[in-house]
Amino acid sequence: MKNNIPKTVIEKIHQDLHFLKACFQEVLSDLGETQLVKILDFDAIEEISEEAGLEEKQIQVLSIYLQLMNLVEENAAVQTRRKMINSEGPAAIRGSWGETFKRWLEQGLSEDQMLKVLKRVKVTPVLTAHPTEAKRTSILDLHREIYLKLVELENKTFTESERKVLAYDIKTLLERWWRTGEVYLEKPTVVTERNNVIHFFSKVFPLALRKSDIQLKQSWMEMGFGRENLRLPEDFPQLQFGSWVGGDRDGHPYVTAQLTQDTLLAHRKSAMDLLSGQLIQLAANMSFSEIRNPVPESLKAAIKKKQEAFGEVGKNAVQRNSLEPWRQFLNLILLQLDHTNHENPSKDLPNYDRPEALMEDLRVIRESLMDIHAEKLAADMLFPLERMVQCFGFHLVKLDIRQNSEFHDKAMGQILPSVYPDLPPYPSWSEENKIAFLTEELKSPRPFAVTGKSFGEEADKVLDCYRLIKKHTDRYGPEGIGSFIVSMTRGVSDLLLVYLFFREAGLDKVTFKVVPLFETIEDLLVSDKIMENFLSHPYYPKDEVQEIMLGYSDSNKDGGILASRWHIYQAEQTLTALAHQYHVNFRFFHGIGGTISRGGGKYHRFLESMPPGSLSGEIKLTVQGETISQQFANLLTATYNLEMLLSGTALQTSYHLFPNPEQSYPMSALKLLAKYSQDFYKELINQPSFLSFYGEATPIDVLELSKIGSRPARRTGKRSLADLRAIPWVFSWSQARFNLTGWFGIGHALKKMGRESPENYEKLKQFSDQWPLLRYILIQVETNLMNADTNLMKAYAKLVKDQKVRDDILAIITNAHLESMEQIGKLFEEDRATRRTGLLESLSRRNNALEALHLLQIKYLKRWRENRAEGENHQLITHLLEITTALASGLKNTG
Repeated sequence: MKNNIPKTVIEKIHQDLHFLKACFQEVLSDLGETQLVKILDFDAIEEISEEAGLEEKQIQVLSIYLQLMNLVEENAAVQTRRKMINSEGPAAIRGSWGETFKRWLEQGLSEDQMLKVLKRVKVTPVLTAHPTEAKRTSILDLHREIYLKLVELENKTFTESERKVLAYDIKTLLERWWRTGEVYLEKPTVVTERNNVIHFFSKVFPLALRKSDIQLKQSWMEMGFGRENLRLPEDFPQLQFGSWVGGDRDGHPYVTAQLTQDTLLAHRKSAMDLLSGQLIQLAANMSFSEIRNPVPESLKAAIKKKQEAFGEVGKNAVQRNSLEPWRQFLNLILLQLDHTNHENPSKDLPNYDRPEALMEDLRVIRESLMDIHAEKLAADMLFPLERMVQCFGFHLVKLDIRQNSEFHDKAMGQILPSVYPDLPPYPSWSEENKIAFLTEELKSPRPFAVTGKSFGEEADKVLDCYRLIKKHTDRYGPEGIGSFIVSMTRGVSDLLLVYLFFREAGLDKVTFKVVPLFETIEDLLVSDKIMENFLSHPYYPKDEVQEIMLGYSDSNKDGGILASRWHIYQAEQTLTALAHQYHVNFRFFHGIGGTISRGGGKYHRFLESMPPGSLSGEIKLTVQGETISQQFANLLTATYNLEMLLSGTALQTSYHLFPNPEQSYPMSALKLLAKYSQDFYKELINQPSFLSFYGEATPIDVLELSKIGSRPARRTGKRSLADLRAIPWVFSWSQARFNLTGWFGIGHALKKMGRESPENYEKLKQFSDQWPLLRYILIQVETNLMNADTNLMKAYAKLVKDQKVRDDILAIITNAHLESMEQIGKLFEEDRATRRTGLLESLSRRNNALEALHLLQIKYLKRWRENRAEGENHQLITHLLEITTALASGLKNTG
């Protein structure tokens, strides 16, 4: 389980960071901020937080410095991968296509079998706007620009003068950054969040998709495989994107039916603009003359047919490029796409009713290029456009519609009295009664009421949403709608109820998927029973693929990191067995977050940790908050992460299609370890004084005031752990460097197992580096343990007023931390200093800046809480929000 990095990489990071720090210090000097320059030398860490009148500027200096460090590390990682590929080949990169192809050869797969796997793969990253992106969009733009300048500096052929120009450009960008505020002083709206994710969908992912496809083709050819086998878009793994921004209404009062409608139209407009731009570029490049090239009859016929259909307008489009038939046909395609995009297109003129019709026209171009032996031009110019149509269509992304089961119950409770006034309130019914009623009611196609009838607040919101989707899909088709997800699915009735809402709006049950979300440990344990009842229900629309969403956040909040991972793994196993029984494939939708506590981490390790055979080809997963920019803001990093996703999914799919001999892993041992860990975790959170400690020892109260997302931190506003969203729960522990959600319980569990069940302990030790799931858990937990800091825990705990509460809870946590570090260390032969040099180096680089920020946060928290009774101190709150943002940058995570 090594995580070493070469000394040359460490040296490069130090060298580049020193250069950027010098640039930043020069900018500060030029602006007359001489008092701030010395802060970045970290000679007197204790004095940093004591200089009067400079607090806000100090915070900003430290924040920018930590973010520059992140950019340097990201660039170093990219350059290191490049060097490894040059010296050792593409298979040297863990999780890459090169490594996957090498493993397939070792597995004995033929080239045809590999192609079968590639065609089976369908990956859908779903961008969400949970309250975790703490940086403003303008700051993210500056990040990208500085990163690109860093990449330019990698060019060893630049003269000294050229390098000075780049340094000047970087200093200009740093001055812009210094003059720009770091935090959201106004809470972003859902529209703001939507615009941010649309930027990624329309500007970043199309470029990353193209580079990712090139990477796959290059890796394929370098293995000596047939070039002709990866020619057409349908030969490649499918990549589509999803979004929750504007569709996720679980605990989000600002997501209205009107906003969802506007979002669907904004997606469509962006998709049309994207395709139009690509077609215009293709037409500009495809300047092939009929004098120099024979024109296939099929192309001539296609031009004639389309020109005649458009009449005079079509004639003008063709005449613009006489003697250039390929451009002529593209002009007509653009004309048809533009007509398709009209608000009220004429029925007398051609339009594309579906993206597949546009693909047919592009296929005419492809075949015509094949006829004149222009295969290279087809691959270079046409293929990227075909892939964009395949990936983005006319809808850009699929918008999931999510709502909580309790909200649906309230809606039904408002509908029924006007239809069946003698029935008791629907939310009070037993599960059996709900199923019986819904089963009988779904036999009838008639709705409860005419469109427009008002039932009550919750019912009207649900039905308004479903009716607008009916209206939108009748006009534009269903491609822009993803799944209807039921949060906190407790039984089959929660799923059947959605079909009843479908009936009210006239939606087709076959067209749209109803998806359970199993979030808590309790729900995960009964997920197979619920799904069996669902699949066997007479109203269930038989389908080859059924989607199931698994929640990482609430299961972690329920039972801690180890219990969460184990129960999700176990649910995947039991559900996969059920899928075989019912001859259906389950598409697991993994609701992961950016942090380790919520399923974050390297994609290839995450995918490897799944039960063998459970990934049947299709997978969805959430990309949340700050993770979006961390993984996809820069093109090379975005391409790398897409490769890890697609390649890792393909590898796991191959185990489903072509199973290896079954491995015998110590399942019962890990199950027992998870139980020990969960029991110990429950003991802690059930302590009467625990919530009091948590509320004072972490900045959760500040996070609830933050302006970093449009949705509330709590589902209903209650002051309880159950009501608190899992994201601020994780964020607050991380800010105070407890990292409790990512490690607590494992040390106690390992020690107890070693004492009470030594044979199971030895099995786990034996498989610690062989079982992908166990290795993944141990790496992640150890990372969180190392990121935690017991000295800072004690400093934050001093904010707890009740000394007994403070001493009791703190002692439990710090002792558990020490025990966990010792117990994980015992599982491996090499010591931590040898195994985790990369993380240790990263922590060492950050330590001084982070410690200064933590001390400032503690100081302002104490002052703000003492004066809160006299009214909000806006300056203190601003400082606290700035520190929150800075720490999130330095720690590389929020929630």
